[in-house]
Amino acid sequence: MRCIALTTYGIEFVPGAINVKQVVNYTKLAESKDIDYAWITNHYNNRHAYPTLAMIAANTDTIKMGPGIMNTFTDTPAAIASFMATLNEISDGRAVLGIGPGDLSTLPKLAIDPVKPVGHLKEGVEQIRKLLAGEEVKKTGNLEFFDYDGAKLTGVTLPGKKGIPVYIGAQGPKVLELAGTIGDGALINASNPKDFQVAIPIIKKAMEAVDKKKFDVGAYTAMSIDMDEKKARNAAKIVAAFIAAGSPPDLLKRHNLNLDNVAKIKEALGRFDFKTVGGLVGDAEIDAFTIAGTPDMVKQKCEDLAKSGVTQIIFGSPLGPDMTNSIRLLGKYIV
Repeated sequence: MRCIALTTYGIEFVPGAINVKQVVNYTKLAESKDIDYAWITNHYNNRHAYPTLAMIAANTDTIKMGPGIMNTFTDTPAAIASFMATLNEISDGRAVLGIGPGDLSTLPKLAIDPVKPVGHLKEGVEQIRKLLAGEEVKKTGNLEFFDYDGAKLTGVTLPGKKGIPVYIGAQGPKVLELAGTIGDGALINASNPKDFQVAIPIIKKAMEAVDKKKFDVGAYTAMSIDMDEKKARNAAKIVAAFIAAGSPPDLLKRHNLNLDNVAKIKEALGRFDFKTVGGLVGDAEIDAFTIAGTPDMVKQKCEDLAKSGVTQIIFGSPLGPDMTNSIRLLGKYIV
């Protein structure tokens, strides 16, 4: 597998606690620090990723941007294709698509039964690609979810032969395999080389099966950077707690975490007792699930990720105790 040789950098923004204008301003700051990609999270209960990305496209010049990530349960492949073509036009060719099977804990809240998420995703990506290529997608009788009957994008500017890169949001082996098979890259929610030592061989095997040469392995990290180590690590505690609480036993064992302590963290989170959570989350959980510390500490961990085969390091939430300062530090010491 030949990955993109030079490490690139992305940054994630969540338009929940911060508004769209703030996201745009933070993205402009990230662009000025030579960060390559802006990934905007997509949660139904936050500000919508689509208009946020459109605002970013209209107010930046070089940074690539896309949803991180969409799914084909809440948005149809046709709607995603139309949006991506529009975003690509507004941004003069800088659009990228992050797409995954969907948040299986959130979808039932929306009365959506996420049946066969991997097959749903595979069909969705195939139809998105056909539509963006200008094809009229005709009924085949072979598709289970999106057997379109004459669908075509007619009122948009198509991206042309270059297309729009598709990044698959992946963690489990089936989706990692799908990413290696049909994706241009993957967005993997992990901050530790141990997790990529497991994920990358699965991607590589799938790539070899379809004779694919290029692939961008994205580490969607939980980042917290500050000149003050304690402040940086404290800011990462709650994120580490949520990741630990939602991780399967095998993943916890991979990082040698105390399962009883993680159970206590999960119980405290369920009571919204964040003071107790803060006391339970230690260095083990922080180091397993985040990159948190001083610029020197963060730089070393990013270098370790690159050595493990990661080709795009994405600076994800919380970024640090002060977002503006964190972006400046990332630009000065890491990028």
